[in-house]
Amino acid sequence: MLTAKMQELLMFIHDRLTTDGVSPSFEEMKAALNLKSKSGIHRLIEALEERGYLERLPNRARALEIKKLPEITDKKSSPKTSQKSTALPDFVGTLSDMVSVPLLGKIAAGTPIEAIEHQGDVVELPPSMIGRGGDHYALTVEGDSMIKAGIHDGDTVIIRKTQNAHDGTIVVALVDGAEVTLKRIYRQQGKVVLQPENDDYKPRILTPDRVQIQGELSSLLRTYH
Repeated sequence: MLTAKMQELLMFIHDRLTTDGVSPSFEEMKAALNLKSKSGIHRLIEALEERGYLERLPNRARALEIKKLPEITDKKSSPKTSQKSTALPDFVGTLSDMVSVPLLGKIAAGTPIEAIEHQGDVVELPPSMIGRGGDHYALTVEGDSMIKAGIHDGDTVIIRKTQNAHDGTIVVALVDGAEVTLKRIYRQQGKVVLQPENDDYKPRILTPDRVQIQGELSSLLRTYH
């Protein structure tokens, strides 16, 4: 079954293919569905592909093919029984409940969180990916130092803002006010240990005054294209 936004996007693509013979651009889709970022369109298209409604054609820009259309339960009937379709009641409002989280940039050495240029892009998430309350932001991961924790180069991590974290928590740590890194944090013998999840990297052992926690890992997004 499709969500309301999935069905809306599918029919928009179908109408454009029918009238123009070419798929709409991601920017046009974003505007048509009144979404704040293209990332929401990417996820909707992936969901439609997974359900067999849509196919992206290889080696062709903006090439989408409709494989099937959803069944319409509200077929033409007498005026007495003609009502709005109830095919999607459980999903209506799902996308409207999405939470917008600012995508601040890449988590890279030498760039403190405060200095990352905010381009105005956002990541739209279901509330379940946010977990407990608080302010959140998103960062794109560069490097493989946390690969054994399932965090890969190119992933998007969702971070809950906090200045405190329990030992073993994966955190965004600002070192010496200049370098930001994503690591597990431990305290040992009066020192702070920033522990990578990759045997090719060594832990960093620092005095507490050199480390400022800027958030802890809340969830993670990954794309496969």
